[in-house]
Amino acid sequence: MGYIQRSLISGESLVYRTRLHWNVLIKPMIWGGVPVGAGCAVLTSRYAVAAWVLIPLGLFLLIFAFINYFSSEFGVTNKRVLIKTGFMGTHSFEMLLAKVEAIGVDQTLVQKIFNYGTIVISGTGGSKEKLPQIKGPFEFRRRVQEQIAAAPEIRGG
Repeated sequence: MGYIQRSLISGESLVYRTRLHWNVLIKPMIWGGVPVGAGCAVLTSRYAVAAWVLIPLGLFLLIFAFINYFSSEFGVTNKRVLIKTGFMGTHSFEMLLAKVEAIGVDQTLVQKIFNYGTIVISGTGGSKEKLPQIKGPFEFRRRVQEQIAAAPEIRGG
């Protein structure tokens, strides 16, 4: 059970959930794969001592990236927007739908092709939260807007 499921309050139901886009793993795979590959290459040479540094370093980078990827959650409920990133150092953000003033999406051409981008949520009182590299940012925004439109208490009716 993830953070979002554990955080649901009475009468609240999860409407939409997404994660970070898989591209967040590309750089760590390169930066982690190079030391592992280099370490394996020198393992049988006279520089084998370097392998004992390179291989654990590369594996650490890879493991850390995968933990970050799988421990980050972004959700929309019928009452709130919930966000949690990180594993050891956790950042969580929760905003009642009634407090959402605007929700924007920033995307480059490459991000548009691969369906990811940055979501910017602006709340009442000037609070602003940027969520980079979210998978399906327009769908996330649409789900937030649908929930705001569907709840009469949020619209003030």
